[in-house]
Amino acid sequence: MTEKILIVDDDLDTLRLVGLMLQKVGYQISAASNGEQGLAKALEERPDLILLDVMMPDIDGYEVTRRLRKNPATSAIPILMFTAMTQLDDKVSGFEVGADDYLTKPTHPTELQNHVKALLARTPKVLAAEVEAQLPEQHGYVIGVLSARGGLGVTTFASNLAAALISRVQDDVIFAELTPGQGTVALDLGLPPQTALNEILEGSVAEVTLEKVKSALVTRNSALKLLLASDKPKDISLAANVRQYEALVTKLSGLARFVILDLGSGLPEFVQSVLPLCSETILILEGLANPIQHTKMLIEDLADLKLERKALHVIVNNRVRNEGQLNVNQVKDKLGHSVASVLTPAPELFAQALKSQTLAVVSQPASVTAQQFHKIAEALIEREQKK
Repeated sequence: MTEKILIVDDDLDTLRLVGLMLQKVGYQISAASNGEQGLAKALEERPDLILLDVMMPDIDGYEVTRRLRKNPATSAIPILMFTAMTQLDDKVSGFEVGADDYLTKPTHPTELQNHVKALLARTPKVLAAEVEAQLPEQHGYVIGVLSARGGLGVTTFASNLAAALISRVQDDVIFAELTPGQGTVALDLGLPPQTALNEILEGSVAEVTLEKVKSALVTRNSALKLLLASDKPKDISLAANVRQYEALVTKLSGLARFVILDLGSGLPEFVQSVLPLCSETILILEGLANPIQHTKMLIEDLADLKLERKALHVIVNNRVRNEGQLNVNQVKDKLGHSVASVLTPAPELFAQALKSQTLAVVSQPASVTAQQFHKIAEALIEREQKK
Protein backbone atom coordinates (compact mmCIF):
# COMPACT_ATOMS: atom_id res chain seq x y z
CA MET A 1 0.00 0.00 0.00
CA THR A 2 1.34 3.47 -0.93
CA GLU A 3 1.95 5.59 2.16
CA LYS A 4 0.05 8.87 2.40
CA ILE A 5 1.88 12.00 3.53
CA LEU A 6 0.01 15.11 4.64
CA ILE A 7 1.94 18.34 4.05
CA VAL A 8 0.80 21.34 6.12
CA ASP A 9 2.36 24.68 5.10
CA ASP A 10 0.98 28.16 4.40
CA ASP A 11 3.63 28.67 1.67
CA LEU A 12 2.01 27.42 -1.54
CA ASP A 13 5.38 27.14 -3.31
CA THR A 14 6.63 24.84 -0.55
CA LEU A 15 3.47 22.75 -0.76
CA ARG A 16 3.94 22.30 -4.49
CA LEU A 17 7.69 21.65 -4.52
CA VAL A 18 7.81 19.29 -1.55
CA GLY A 19 4.74 17.48 -2.82
CA LEU A 20 6.39 16.89 -6.18
CA MET A 21 9.61 15.67 -4.52
CA LEU A 22 7.74 13.02 -2.59
CA GLN A 23 5.31 12.08 -5.37
CA LYS A 24 8.27 11.29 -7.63
CA VAL A 25 9.40 8.53 -5.26
CA GLY A 26 5.94 6.99 -4.98
CA TYR A 27 4.21 8.60 -1.99
CA GLN A 28 0.57 9.70 -2.05
CA ILE A 29 0.32 13.40 -1.15
CA SER A 30 -2.38 15.41 0.62
CA ALA A 31 -1.98 19.12 1.33
CA ALA A 32 -3.31 21.73 3.79
CA SER A 33 -2.49 25.44 3.70
CA ASN A 34 -3.05 26.24 7.38
CA GLY A 35 -3.10 24.60 10.80
CA GLU A 36 -6.88 24.35 11.14
CA GLN A 37 -7.18 22.63 7.76
CA GLY A 38 -4.27 20.38 8.64
CA LEU A 39 -5.96 19.19 11.84
CA ALA A 40 -9.18 18.44 9.97
CA LYS A 41 -7.39 16.51 7.22
CA ALA A 42 -5.29 14.57 9.71
CA LEU A 43 -8.41 13.33 11.47
CA GLU A 44 -10.33 12.63 8.27
CA GLU A 45 -7.56 10.99 6.24
CA ARG A 46 -5.31 9.47 8.97
CA PRO A 47 -2.09 9.87 6.91
CA ASP A 48 0.97 7.72 7.53
CA LEU A 49 3.13 10.79 8.17
CA ILE A 50 2.62 14.55 8.58
CA LEU A 51 5.14 17.04 7.23
CA LEU A 52 4.41 20.17 9.25
CA ASP A 53 5.61 23.75 8.95
CA VAL A 54 6.12 25.65 12.21
CA MET A 55 5.43 29.28 11.26
CA MET A 56 1.81 29.56 10.14
CA PRO A 57 -0.56 32.51 10.65
CA ASP A 58 -3.56 30.82 12.28
CA ILE A 59 -2.26 27.95 14.42
CA ASP A 60 1.50 27.37 14.49
CA GLY A 61 3.09 23.96 14.07
CA TYR A 62 3.75 23.56 17.79
CA GLU A 63 0.06 23.96 18.64
CA VAL A 64 -0.99 21.68 15.78
CA THR A 65 1.36 19.03 17.14
CA ARG A 66 0.00 19.40 20.67
CA ARG A 67 -3.55 18.88 19.44
CA LEU A 68 -2.62 15.92 17.27
CA ARG A 69 -0.90 14.24 20.21
CA LYS A 70 -3.90 14.80 22.52
CA ASN A 71 -6.29 13.16 20.07
CA PRO A 72 -6.26 9.32 20.33
CA ALA A 73 -7.13 9.06 16.64
CA THR A 74 -4.01 10.97 15.55
CA SER A 75 -1.62 10.59 18.49
CA ALA A 76 0.49 7.88 16.83
CA ILE A 77 0.98 9.57 13.44
CA PRO A 78 4.67 10.50 12.99
CA ILE A 79 5.32 14.24 12.58
CA LEU A 80 8.28 15.69 10.72
CA MET A 81 8.62 19.42 11.42
CA PHE A 82 9.83 21.36 8.41
CA THR A 83 10.83 25.00 8.91
CA ALA A 84 13.25 27.80 8.12
CA MET A 85 13.98 28.23 11.85
CA THR A 86 17.46 26.95 12.71
CA GLN A 87 17.91 27.78 16.39
CA LEU A 88 18.50 24.85 18.74
CA ASP A 89 15.74 26.07 21.06
CA ASP A 90 13.26 25.91 18.19
CA LYS A 91 14.12 22.29 17.57
CA VAL A 92 13.90 21.46 21.26
CA SER A 93 10.45 23.08 21.40
CA GLY A 94 9.35 20.90 18.49
CA PHE A 95 10.46 17.71 20.19
CA GLU A 96 8.90 18.77 23.50
CA VAL A 97 5.42 19.07 21.97
CA GLY A 98 5.72 15.68 20.28
CA ALA A 99 7.47 16.01 16.92
CA ASP A 100 9.39 12.92 15.79
CA ASP A 101 11.94 14.61 13.56
CA TYR A 102 13.02 18.07 12.42
CA LEU A 103 14.32 19.47 9.10
CA THR A 104 15.26 23.02 8.23
CA LYS A 105 14.45 24.77 4.95
CA PRO A 106 15.79 24.58 2.33
CA THR A 107 16.59 20.87 2.23
CA HIS A 108 17.96 18.63 -0.48
CA PRO A 109 15.41 16.18 -1.93
CA THR A 110 17.56 13.20 -0.94
CA GLU A 111 17.77 14.41 2.68
CA LEU A 112 13.99 14.89 2.83
CA GLN A 113 13.32 11.47 1.31
CA ASN A 114 15.71 9.75 3.72
CA HIS A 115 14.12 11.36 6.78
CA VAL A 116 10.64 10.44 5.54
CA LYS A 117 11.67 6.87 4.77
CA ALA A 118 13.31 6.44 8.18
CA LEU A 119 10.28 7.77 10.05
CA LEU A 120 7.87 5.54 8.16
CA ALA A 121 10.11 2.50 8.72
CA ARG A 122 10.28 2.86 12.49
CA THR A 123 6.66 3.89 13.15
CA PRO A 124 4.06 1.12 13.57
CA LYS A 125 1.01 1.51 11.35
CA VAL A 126 -2.15 2.42 13.25
CA LEU A 127 -5.16 1.92 11.06
CA ALA A 128 -8.19 4.17 11.48
CA ALA A 129 -10.39 1.10 11.73
CA GLU A 130 -8.36 -0.12 14.69
CA VAL A 131 -8.80 3.20 16.49
CA GLU A 132 -12.54 3.29 15.85
CA ALA A 133 -12.91 -0.32 16.96
CA GLN A 134 -11.84 0.71 20.46
CA LEU A 135 -14.74 3.18 20.74
CA PRO A 136 -18.28 2.28 21.86
CA GLU A 137 -20.98 1.87 19.23
CA GLN A 138 -24.37 3.21 20.32
CA HIS A 139 -26.70 6.09 19.76
CA GLY A 140 -28.35 7.32 22.92
CA TYR A 141 -31.69 9.00 23.40
CA VAL A 142 -31.00 12.74 23.48
CA ILE A 143 -33.37 15.11 25.29
CA GLY A 144 -33.06 18.86 24.87
CA VAL A 145 -34.46 20.92 27.75
CA LEU A 146 -35.11 24.65 27.35
CA SER A 147 -37.48 27.49 28.16
CA ALA A 148 -38.71 30.57 26.36
CA ARG A 149 -37.03 32.86 28.88
CA GLY A 150 -34.62 32.62 31.81
CA GLY A 151 -35.47 31.99 35.43
CA LEU A 152 -37.88 29.09 34.92
CA GLY A 153 -35.72 26.34 36.40
CA VAL A 154 -34.37 24.60 33.28
CA THR A 155 -31.09 23.54 34.87
CA THR A 156 -32.71 22.32 38.09
CA PHE A 157 -35.28 20.34 36.14
CA ALA A 158 -32.80 18.83 33.67
CA SER A 159 -30.26 17.77 36.31
CA ASN A 160 -32.90 16.19 38.56
CA LEU A 161 -34.49 14.40 35.60
CA ALA A 162 -31.08 12.92 34.79
CA ALA A 163 -30.75 11.71 38.38
CA ALA A 164 -34.23 10.19 38.26
CA LEU A 165 -33.35 8.34 35.06
CA ILE A 166 -30.27 6.84 36.71
CA SER A 167 -32.41 5.28 39.44
CA ARG A 168 -34.78 3.79 36.88
CA VAL A 169 -32.56 2.43 34.12
CA GLN A 170 -29.32 1.58 35.97
CA ASP A 171 -27.51 2.56 32.80
CA ASP A 172 -25.29 5.39 31.61
CA VAL A 173 -26.93 8.82 31.77
CA ILE A 174 -25.25 12.13 30.92
CA PHE A 175 -26.35 15.59 32.00
CA ALA A 176 -24.75 18.35 29.92
CA GLU A 177 -24.90 22.05 30.72
CA LEU A 178 -24.31 23.65 27.33
CA THR A 179 -24.27 27.43 27.84
CA PRO A 180 -20.68 28.53 28.56
CA GLY A 181 -20.35 31.29 31.13
CA GLN A 182 -23.71 30.48 32.72
CA GLY A 183 -22.88 27.27 34.55
CA THR A 184 -24.40 26.77 38.01
CA VAL A 185 -24.28 23.03 38.70
CA ALA A 186 -20.57 22.90 39.53
CA LEU A 187 -21.06 25.57 42.19
CA ASP A 188 -24.22 23.89 43.47
CA LEU A 189 -22.47 20.53 43.84
CA GLY A 190 -19.27 21.91 45.34
CA LEU A 191 -17.13 21.06 42.32
CA PRO A 192 -14.10 23.09 41.20
CA PRO A 193 -14.41 25.54 38.27
CA GLN A 194 -15.13 23.73 35.03
CA THR A 195 -13.25 24.33 31.77
CA ALA A 196 -13.88 21.13 29.75
CA LEU A 197 -16.79 22.54 27.73
CA ASN A 198 -14.72 25.64 26.92
CA GLU A 199 -11.84 23.49 25.69
CA ILE A 200 -14.13 21.50 23.43
CA LEU A 201 -15.73 24.62 21.94
CA GLU A 202 -12.37 26.40 21.51
CA GLY A 203 -10.87 23.61 19.41
CA SER A 204 -11.59 22.70 15.82
CA VAL A 205 -14.51 20.47 14.84
CA ALA A 206 -12.01 17.73 13.98
CA GLU A 207 -10.78 17.76 17.58
CA VAL A 208 -14.22 17.00 19.03
CA THR A 209 -13.59 13.26 19.29
CA LEU A 210 -15.40 10.62 21.29
CA GLU A 211 -12.41 10.16 23.56
CA LYS A 212 -12.01 13.88 24.20
CA VAL A 213 -15.68 14.26 25.10
CA LYS A 214 -15.54 11.18 27.29
CA SER A 215 -12.55 12.56 29.20
CA ALA A 216 -14.46 15.82 29.80
CA LEU A 217 -17.19 14.08 31.83
CA VAL A 218 -17.11 14.15 35.64
CA THR A 219 -19.11 12.27 38.27
CA ARG A 220 -20.20 13.14 41.78
CA ASN A 221 -21.83 10.89 44.36
CA SER A 222 -23.70 8.86 41.75
CA ALA A 223 -23.35 7.09 38.44
CA LEU A 224 -24.57 10.26 36.72
CA LYS A 225 -22.00 11.70 34.31
CA LEU A 226 -21.74 15.46 34.03
CA LEU A 227 -20.47 17.87 31.39
CA LEU A 228 -20.62 21.24 33.14
CA ALA A 229 -20.33 24.79 31.86
CA SER A 230 -18.05 27.46 33.25
CA ASP A 231 -19.42 30.26 35.41
CA LYS A 232 -17.35 33.10 33.89
CA PRO A 233 -19.77 35.40 32.00
CA LYS A 234 -17.21 36.26 29.27
CA ASP A 235 -17.17 32.62 28.14
CA ILE A 236 -20.60 33.09 26.56
CA SER A 237 -18.76 34.14 23.38
CA LEU A 238 -17.97 30.46 22.79
CA ALA A 239 -21.67 29.82 22.17
CA ALA A 240 -21.04 31.11 18.64
CA ASN A 241 -19.10 27.92 17.75
CA VAL A 242 -22.10 26.12 16.30
CA ARG A 243 -20.30 23.37 14.39
CA GLN A 244 -18.44 22.32 17.54
CA TYR A 245 -21.77 22.02 19.35
CA GLU A 246 -23.13 19.71 16.67
CA ALA A 247 -20.05 17.50 16.90
CA LEU A 248 -20.23 17.52 20.71
CA VAL A 249 -23.87 16.40 20.87
CA THR A 250 -23.23 13.69 18.29
CA LYS A 251 -20.37 12.34 20.40
CA LEU A 252 -22.35 12.55 23.65
CA SER A 253 -25.06 10.39 22.10
CA GLY A 254 -22.43 7.68 21.64
CA LEU A 255 -21.52 7.62 25.31
CA ALA A 256 -24.78 6.96 27.17
CA ARG A 257 -28.24 5.52 26.84
CA PHE A 258 -29.77 8.88 27.81
CA VAL A 259 -28.31 12.35 27.32
CA ILE A 260 -30.03 15.32 28.94
CA LEU A 261 -29.03 18.66 27.41
CA ASP A 262 -29.55 21.84 29.40
CA LEU A 263 -30.04 24.31 26.53
CA GLY A 264 -30.92 27.31 28.68
CA SER A 265 -33.44 29.86 27.44
CA GLY A 266 -34.44 31.21 24.05
CA LEU A 267 -33.23 30.09 20.65
CA PRO A 268 -29.63 31.17 20.09
CA GLU A 269 -28.02 29.76 16.97
CA PHE A 270 -26.31 26.86 18.75
CA VAL A 271 -29.64 25.72 20.21
CA GLN A 272 -31.27 25.85 16.79
CA SER A 273 -28.48 23.66 15.41
CA VAL A 274 -28.60 21.16 18.29
CA LEU A 275 -32.38 20.65 18.54
CA PRO A 276 -32.66 18.62 15.28
CA LEU A 277 -30.14 16.19 16.82
CA CYS A 278 -32.42 15.57 19.81
CA SER A 279 -34.83 12.65 20.06
CA GLU A 280 -37.29 14.95 21.81
CA THR A 281 -37.51 18.39 23.39
CA ILE A 282 -38.86 19.35 26.81
CA LEU A 283 -40.15 22.90 27.31
CA ILE A 284 -40.22 24.33 30.82
CA LEU A 285 -42.71 27.01 31.89
CA GLU A 286 -44.57 28.27 34.94
CA GLY A 287 -48.35 28.31 35.21
CA LEU A 288 -48.48 32.09 34.87
CA ALA A 289 -49.85 34.18 32.01
CA ASN A 290 -46.57 35.67 30.68
CA PRO A 291 -44.47 32.46 30.67
CA ILE A 292 -47.36 30.67 28.96
CA GLN A 293 -47.54 33.33 26.24
CA HIS A 294 -43.77 33.26 25.73
CA THR A 295 -43.80 29.47 25.50
CA LYS A 296 -46.60 29.58 22.95
CA MET A 297 -44.42 31.79 20.74
CA LEU A 298 -41.47 29.45 21.32
CA ILE A 299 -43.53 26.48 20.10
CA GLU A 300 -44.37 28.43 16.96
CA ASP A 301 -40.68 29.18 16.39
CA LEU A 302 -39.81 25.50 16.88
CA ALA A 303 -42.44 24.59 14.30
CA ASP A 304 -40.69 26.94 11.86
CA LEU A 305 -37.53 24.91 12.52
CA LYS A 306 -39.45 21.82 11.33
CA LEU A 307 -39.55 20.17 14.77
CA GLU A 308 -42.53 17.89 15.20
CA ARG A 309 -45.09 19.12 17.74
CA LYS A 310 -45.54 15.60 19.07
CA ALA A 311 -41.84 15.59 20.03
CA LEU A 312 -42.35 18.73 22.17
CA HIS A 313 -43.23 17.87 25.77
CA VAL A 314 -44.33 20.69 28.07
CA ILE A 315 -43.58 20.58 31.80
CA VAL A 316 -45.23 23.10 34.11
CA ASN A 317 -42.62 23.82 36.77
CA ASN A 318 -44.32 25.70 39.59
CA ARG A 319 -41.25 26.51 41.65
CA VAL A 320 -42.95 28.71 44.27
CA ARG A 321 -46.48 29.06 45.52
CA ASN A 322 -48.35 31.82 43.72
CA GLU A 323 -52.05 32.65 43.81
CA GLY A 324 -51.91 33.63 40.16
CA GLN A 325 -50.90 30.14 38.97
CA LEU A 326 -53.31 28.54 36.54
CA ASN A 327 -54.40 24.92 36.75
CA VAL A 328 -53.28 22.41 34.15
CA ASN A 329 -56.44 22.71 32.02
CA GLN A 330 -56.13 26.48 31.90
CA VAL A 331 -52.48 26.17 30.89
CA LYS A 332 -53.42 23.78 28.06
CA ASP A 333 -56.13 26.12 26.78
CA LYS A 334 -53.91 29.21 26.76
CA LEU A 335 -50.91 27.35 25.36
CA GLY A 336 -52.75 25.42 22.67
CA HIS A 337 -50.56 22.42 23.44
CA SER A 338 -50.76 19.39 25.71
CA VAL A 339 -49.02 19.37 29.09
CA ALA A 340 -46.98 16.28 29.97
CA SER A 341 -46.60 16.92 33.70
CA VAL A 342 -46.89 19.47 36.49
CA LEU A 343 -44.30 19.86 39.26
CA THR A 344 -45.75 21.18 42.51
CA PRO A 345 -43.85 23.84 44.48
CA ALA A 346 -41.16 22.51 46.84
CA PRO A 347 -38.79 25.43 47.53
CA GLU A 348 -37.72 24.04 50.91
CA LEU A 349 -36.65 20.73 49.36
CA PHE A 350 -34.52 22.40 46.69
CA ALA A 351 -33.01 24.78 49.24
CA GLN A 352 -32.04 21.83 51.44
CA ALA A 353 -30.53 19.97 48.47
CA LEU A 354 -28.50 23.07 47.59
CA LYS A 355 -27.27 23.31 51.16
CA SER A 356 -26.23 19.64 51.02
CA GLN A 357 -24.55 20.16 47.63
CA THR A 358 -26.62 17.49 45.96
CA LEU A 359 -29.71 17.13 43.75
CA ALA A 360 -33.23 17.12 45.22
CA VAL A 361 -34.04 13.70 43.75
CA VAL A 362 -30.93 12.28 45.41
CA SER A 363 -31.35 14.21 48.66
CA GLN A 364 -34.89 13.00 49.41
CA PRO A 365 -35.76 10.12 47.05
CA ALA A 366 -39.07 9.42 48.84
CA SER A 367 -40.37 12.98 48.55
CA VAL A 368 -43.39 13.94 46.43
CA THR A 369 -41.11 15.95 44.14
CA ALA A 370 -38.78 12.97 43.61
CA GLN A 371 -41.76 10.79 42.76
CA GLN A 372 -42.94 13.36 40.22
CA PHE A 373 -39.51 13.32 38.57
CA HIS A 374 -39.51 9.50 38.55
CA LYS A 375 -42.90 9.50 36.82
CA ILE A 376 -41.56 11.88 34.14
CA ALA A 377 -38.49 9.64 33.77
CA GLU A 378 -40.67 6.54 33.35
CA ALA A 379 -42.71 8.21 30.61
CA LEU A 380 -39.47 9.20 28.88
CA ILE A 381 -38.14 5.64 29.09
CA GLU A 382 -41.36 4.37 27.55
CA ARG A 383 -41.01 6.76 24.62
CA GLU A 384 -37.37 5.76 24.18
CA GLN A 385 -38.27 2.07 24.08
CA LYS A 386 -40.95 2.69 21.44
CA LYS A 387 -38.45 4.51 19.24
